[in-house]
Amino acid sequence: MRAGQKKPLLQVDIHEGEIVAVVGASGSGKSLLAHAVLGILPGNAICEGRIIYRGEELTEERKLRLRGREISFIPQSVNYLDPLLRVGKQVQIGLEKSTAQLKQRELFRQYDLQERDGQLFPYELSGGMLRRVLFATSVREGVRLVIADEPTPGIHPQALAEILKQLKTFAEEGARVMLITHDIMSALEIAHRVAVIKDGCTVEIAEASAFEGRGEGLKTEYTQRLWSALPQNDFDGEFIEKGAVGHGFSGK
Repeated sequence: MRAGQKKPLLQVDIHEGEIVAVVGASGSGKSLLAHAVLGILPGNAICEGRIIYRGEELTEERKLRLRGREISFIPQSVNYLDPLLRVGKQVQIGLEKSTAQLKQRELFRQYDLQERDGQLFPYELSGGMLRRVLFATSVREGVRLVIADEPTPGIHPQALAEILKQLKTFAEEGARVMLITHDIMSALEIAHRVAVIKDGCTVEIAEASAFEGRGEGLKTEYTQRLWSALPQNDFDGEFIEKGAVGHGFSGK
């Protein structure tokens, strides 16, 4: 998959079986990139460039046909869930009818949700539980591209490990995975490459293995300083003060 503009200001490639983490400051354009791929930008948005998916241009018509089927989206906001529909039913949407209920129960067990939770409405669940429900809605047969937009905030360690494991499984089964996140340390556990975005531009795409030590293997100063700004990497306060990291960027 390739997303870009005429002068490629923003460009990300994801190959089959690969996980690419997209990181950067809040407001850098990470979620906008995801929404452009999915075709869910606001009606007044201007979107230029080309998106190539599996060798063909991803037109608006094709996005509509593949979205929710071959292209799976795990949104950042729990407000994407239907407030008037029990969460168990929402997970069953798109599954084979004859086995949907059984599959939903299996997914709930996998993501540390109780069977009785399926009878609840979204407002009756905690934020962390809702994020796990959102993740369960993405597990479908035939998914070839998974876009996960900040799937980990508010998730306790056991569920976080399960979510990372599932993303890794998607890739092992041949899907492309775009993991948008502020939590670079969790992303590095599974990502093959990391795309660093700043002000709507791709600053650098580096191998995950380059994020070690003092970042000597990283090519740009911005990415090196972003890496060093994490608490466990000297916590470069000057870099944060200049606004280069932005709110919410973290390392656990």
